[in-house]
Amino acid sequence: MADDEAEMYDGIRAAFPLSFGKQSKSQTPLEAIHNTTRRSVSNNPPEKSSSAASKTSGLPSLSSSSQTWLSSIRAPKNPNPNPNPNSNPNENDDGDAMVGPPPPPPQSELGDDDDGELIGPPRPPAGSNRDDSDSDSDSEANFENRFRIPVSNEIVLKGHTKVVSALAIDHTGSRVVSGSYDYSVRMYDFQGMNSKLQSFRQLEPSEGHQVRTISWSPTADRFLCVTGSATAKIYDRDGLTLGEFVKGDMYIRDLKNTKGHITGLTCGEWNPKSKDTILTSSEDGSLRIWDVNDFKSQKQVIKPKLARPGRVPVTTCAWDRDGKRIAGGIGDGSIQVWNLKPGWGSRPDIHVQNSHSDDITGLKFSMDGRILLSRSLDGTLKVWDLRQMKDPLKAFEDLPNNYAQTNVAFSPDEQLFLTGTSIERESTTGGLLCFFDRAKLELVSKVGISPTCSVVQCAWHPKLNQIFATSGDKSQGGTHVLYDPTLSERGALVCVARAPRKKSMDDFEAKPVVHNPHALPLFRDQPSRKREREKALKDPLKSHKPELPMTGPGFGGRVGASKGSLLTQYLMKQGGMIKETWMDEDPREAILKYADIAVKEPKYIAPAYAQTQPETVFAKSDSEDEEK
Repeated sequence: MADDEAEMYDGIRAAFPLSFGKQSKSQTPLEAIHNTTRRSVSNNPPEKSSSAASKTSGLPSLSSSSQTWLSSIRAPKNPNPNPNPNSNPNENDDGDAMVGPPPPPPQSELGDDDDGELIGPPRPPAGSNRDDSDSDSDSEANFENRFRIPVSNEIVLKGHTKVVSALAIDHTGSRVVSGSYDYSVRMYDFQGMNSKLQSFRQLEPSEGHQVRTISWSPTADRFLCVTGSATAKIYDRDGLTLGEFVKGDMYIRDLKNTKGHITGLTCGEWNPKSKDTILTSSEDGSLRIWDVNDFKSQKQVIKPKLARPGRVPVTTCAWDRDGKRIAGGIGDGSIQVWNLKPGWGSRPDIHVQNSHSDDITGLKFSMDGRILLSRSLDGTLKVWDLRQMKDPLKAFEDLPNNYAQTNVAFSPDEQLFLTGTSIERESTTGGLLCFFDRAKLELVSKVGISPTCSVVQCAWHPKLNQIFATSGDKSQGGTHVLYDPTLSERGALVCVARAPRKKSMDDFEAKPVVHNPHALPLFRDQPSRKREREKALKDPLKSHKPELPMTGPGFGGRVGASKGSLLTQYLMKQGGMIKETWMDEDPREAILKYADIAVKEPKYIAPAYAQTQPETVFAKSDSEDEEK
């Protein structure tokens, strides 16, 4: 009966046009969304980028931003790669002239069926039974089947203005924290982020200091932030400050007697097994183990072994998987490893001198505790066997490195390990992400990340199956997230498919306009006269009373009818205490009246010149000559 009713309603609905009734909003298919983030090669349609890139680099696809690098390594192809003249022309590898979706997987004359490929995007890596005469393509296809690296799509988490030097993804894969040389830390949440890929919080741990390392706790509820300052900070999951470790006394010579680091930090990492233990390294030449519950003092101070006394910076540090062993890269080029055991001291259990010719930027233990990877500024990556550390198992060269935070990481199954390269002057390769095979100890592939920026930090998250790579230069910085819709889970897949919320009428707020009629000159009140007078009295120029003009003889350069402008002078003159008549006398007559007295009673100068003094002759007054 139910089937009959369903058929009946279907028949009734068929009688109406499709536009009848309430229309549901059409959603953009996921296939179209992922096509916008596909890492395609130029001159190839997006649908064919996966297969085309797999034949050039051994990976499902390459970045469109690394075309310069791609053209430099691409080998010339045979115009007719298929030697079988009776083969289907659709099997030609050159698909530049094709229009529309790609054809089905090729079928050989023997009837080999290829179940490893799908029609249309996205499709998984090609199978190993592909009918192709190129032996290199066969080996690359086997590589794809074995490792299945998720690099077909890419998104970029932007926001930083300089190179991104620190990266940390929590263990659940929901939040990403990145630090940069622009002194800021940005936090991204995949679950709450839309396709705009904006951070939900920005921090500045230490003003004027670059962010060097970020590390999540084992429980993913806190993270450690290490900057160029001497103190590290602890933040909670939402970016709120929980505490800051104490700084040591820089005037104490022995580093074991200081409560903390005295110079800038270089690296820091949370213990993978203990949620309360942290390891930091510094330029002061020491490693310190801290307790998160006590920010005022450290638990252990480790001074590396040096060939001569002095302070050599410790450039990097790392925990092993079990948190029972630590490794440090020393500024003199040595690698030192300490085993945490009762009564252990600063003497290293493993000491490799001159492991690198320059500063070590990254150390990484394997999960089985047998392999140690080291990355250095000398452009090399070395693989060490912890059971025999005398010589490295393999040294990979020609890996430019210009940043002190360049690290090395393992794949989730540890069959591969990867690292980034820095861009050099007059170089056309750009920043690359290099993949190495752990078993064969060989370089298996390179992925171009940015043609103009260097790749610093990298990570391969095991739960998301997505690869993170940070890049940047002096003017920009970002975190590239590489994923594959058929291989990856959550993470970038969640936020890319979430469109930004459209603004509704409730989101628009009319800005209130305040009309103030008294602000116009027409309606403005006249200022108070009393206030003007008070203001004028405080003005020294306006409050100064000018002197009254006076005539007649004066005193002290001033003229006054009272023979003195001051009351004191007037009273003294009236009382007879001041007798001044020189104003009314002739100056010449006033001097001559003392001439006879000076001759008769010399007091000062005249007695000394009595014998040689000539006779004083004064000229007569001009008035007498005039009278004659």
